[in-house]
Amino acid sequence: MKIFSRERLIDAAQGRIECDLILKNANYLDVFSCEWKIGDLSILDGQIVAVETGLKGKQIFNAHKKWIVPGFIDAHVHVESSMMTPRYFQQAVLSRGTTTAVCDPHELANVMGLPGIQYFLESAAQLDLNLRVMLSSCVPATTMETNGAGEISAEQLISLAQHPQALGLAEVMNVPGILNKDKKLLKKLEAFEHQPMDGHCPLLRGQALSAYASTGISSCHESSELEEAKEKLSKGIAIWIREGSVAKDLKTLLPLLNLATSTSMGFCTDDRNPLDISVEGHIDHLVRTTIQQGVSAEVAFRTASWSVARHYGLNQGPLRIGAIAPGYGADLVILNDLKTVSLHDTLKSGKWTSELELPRTLSLSGLTDSIQAALPEVCDLEGPKGRVHVIGVLEGKIITEHRVRNSDQRGVAQLSVLERYGHGSKPANGYAEGFGQNFNGAIASSVAHDSHNLIAVGSTSSDMRVAFAALKETGGGFCVVQHGAVLAQLALPLGGLMSELNPIELKRSLENLKSASQKIGCVLSEPFLQLAFLSLPVIPSLKLTDQGLVQVEKFQIIDVRAS
Repeated sequence: MKIFSRERLIDAAQGRIECDLILKNANYLDVFSCEWKIGDLSILDGQIVAVETGLKGKQIFNAHKKWIVPGFIDAHVHVESSMMTPRYFQQAVLSRGTTTAVCDPHELANVMGLPGIQYFLESAAQLDLNLRVMLSSCVPATTMETNGAGEISAEQLISLAQHPQALGLAEVMNVPGILNKDKKLLKKLEAFEHQPMDGHCPLLRGQALSAYASTGISSCHESSELEEAKEKLSKGIAIWIREGSVAKDLKTLLPLLNLATSTSMGFCTDDRNPLDISVEGHIDHLVRTTIQQGVSAEVAFRTASWSVARHYGLNQGPLRIGAIAPGYGADLVILNDLKTVSLHDTLKSGKWTSELELPRTLSLSGLTDSIQAALPEVCDLEGPKGRVHVIGVLEGKIITEHRVRNSDQRGVAQLSVLERYGHGSKPANGYAEGFGQNFNGAIASSVAHDSHNLIAVGSTSSDMRVAFAALKETGGGFCVVQHGAVLAQLALPLGGLMSELNPIELKRSLENLKSASQKIGCVLSEPFLQLAFLSLPVIPSLKLTDQGLVQVEKFQIIDVRAS
């Protein structure tokens, strides 16, 4: 933790000593009043010490014709879904104005157990990015899937709670467990009742939502319908508006965002790949879209900073953030233009991004070689024929539709999930619709939320087997196959989730994968993460895990055959 002297801050604020940096003629956002003000932002030891004119600084930046706002905060993100290690994630998002991210490492935790969470805590301590770690509450998410870690207990989470980078309890996904008073789950809530507890309750309404909220869970990033979000907000649950690479809820929920509600709303990316970060942006993309949709810039920037900081208590203590005022950390975004959110530069703790060094690489010992699955025979990937239950894939959504189709109907593809942790299980087979009427080939991934077994969708069992073999050879990742040949692939050897490639190299690989997916007739704009969510049995309506086809609303495994 950075050490600073209050005596030095007091002296600098009164002109007794020089500041490190002064942003002169700054047009900055006062998040408390939601007004723009003009002043000189004086910075010492990474802290804002004054907004008045007249102080001296070692470095002067003329901020005339610039707009300055607090650094953006991602209210909920899985860094693993960026496919980057934390140090490269920092490199990618700091340049886009994101200075703080609240992460849940439950992807790596499901694969590796407690060492997966410890890896993120240790990584966060090395970063300039303020990466705060919520401790994963639901590992595994349900009993209807097989992960590599087994169950992480309340006692194990408590053992990590005092780490400086630990913030609270991560998304509580097991809604039926809450409603049925699961003792193990309630023990975790009791252990963290004095810290932030994140929610995860898609489409939950009425008495069930009230029961869920009564436990002290105080946020949710899973709202995909406007009335759903309104009800949650009215019951004291903060709404994190999500715009990831697959789940895109921003435009649906924006009518709820105004000056009054902005105190209880924030922005998050949840799962956003490096290609989208590079092309569209990170939280800056959400802010830009929000302003272009007619929300005032003042409200948009407050939502992206102060509101989230306040919710998580990051506006308290010696290193508080989220506002531009004396005593707050100098996490600042300098903009050329408000409406387009054109970034000039980012200051993190008073340092320009060009002054920051890439953090060292932590040891990855024990976090690789996670693919232990035996390769299936081609016949093992054959599902039942005739009338079957089919997962209806929706572009830009991680919720799915429950459809009934003939197994050989055009546009219906085979779907298989292969347990990857070496238990010798046979694949679970089913069907999905939505990858394209002319889909011809296979796409496979070791990123399959949340237990991250191997998942493949294809037009033929033979191509799907080749795809599974490619994943096993590379230690995990993504691949596209057609006629028995691998057209494109990306290795993700760290837990089968992340690469040590830098953002530019990852962007190039993802562009190749996307081009290959289009070549085999896939019509989805983000097929790999869309595929990854087809095995998540806590998001309605129909999902496939390594144990079978899950009807999420009933929280039970059903036969693929339809009566």
